[in-house]
Amino acid sequence: MKLSELPNIGKTLEKELINVGINSAEELREIGSIDAIIRLKMHGDICCNKLYALEGAINNVRWHQLPKELRVELKNKYDKL
Repeated sequence: MKLSELPNIGKTLEKELINVGINSAEELREIGSIDAIIRLKMHGDICCNKLYALEGAINNVRWHQLPKELRVELKNKYDKL
């Protein structure tokens, strides 16, 4: 499955992910959102919303639908990067 077929992943983010070696939805799921955002950080700008987008894509939901507790957990991890 192409990355851009996942929720939250447009053509721009798909290109960024491919540039850091994440080429498919399966690879993104294996790597996880935190490791993916770390890779993206080494090659460009990141923000917490991008992390939420990745986690939502992995869970096949719009990032707005992620449980608040999960968003808080992700934000705490993001702040430590």
